[in-house]
Amino acid sequence: MSVLTNYSDLFLSAFLTTIQLFLLSAVGSLVLGTVLAMLRVSPVPVLRAAATTYVTLLRNTPLTLVFFFFAFAYPLLKILELDPFMGAVTALTLYTSAFICEVVRSGINTVPVGQAEASRALGLTFGQMLANVVLPQAMRSVVPPLVSTLIALLKNTTVAAGFSVGEAGAISYRLSEEGANMLAGLSWVAVFFVVLVIPLTLVQRGLEKRWSVAR
Repeated sequence: MSVLTNYSDLFLSAFLTTIQLFLLSAVGSLVLGTVLAMLRVSPVPVLRAAATTYVTLLRNTPLTLVFFFFAFAYPLLKILELDPFMGAVTALTLYTSAFICEVVRSGINTVPVGQAEASRALGLTFGQMLANVVLPQAMRSVVPPLVSTLIALLKNTTVAAGFSVGEAGAISYRLSEEGANMLAGLSWVAVFFVVLVIPLTLVQRGLEKRWSVAR
């Protein structure tokens, strides 16, 4: 407990940074992942191929390598300057969106083909069909894997500690520099992540029960 009280400012700052990093990356990856899933089932071959290439590349690339790109290679492009925090958000968003894309696409594939055919018969465009018919049904079946992906994202935020982002994973560096009790410090970091994961799990179970009753 003494480590927590002696370094309360460090823990609070790091935990808040982790939460911000997670929330921004989660929103970004959910939006981008859903768009990619729509492109992957698009009737336009070029869009479908582009989305497939992106997903295949990111899913098979180590997250650390994505971070290295934004830390060292991206600045050489001189497109838009990103500080370490926004670089971490971008890296996590691009990486996680590839996995969310596959989760959403698997949900889309569970919707009966007859639904799409009926939508086309009613004169709905491809976008209208996805937004109003397919996606609302697909999202019900992808809640468990979607929450699991977000939990993985939360854990992946610790990678940012190695790239000048002062989130929870960086606490160990500070404690090591000052000769503090590393075991106690890391134990509190583990407790913090457990506290964050529990609400996500409860939301997952709640939505599953709600939608199972609705069906």
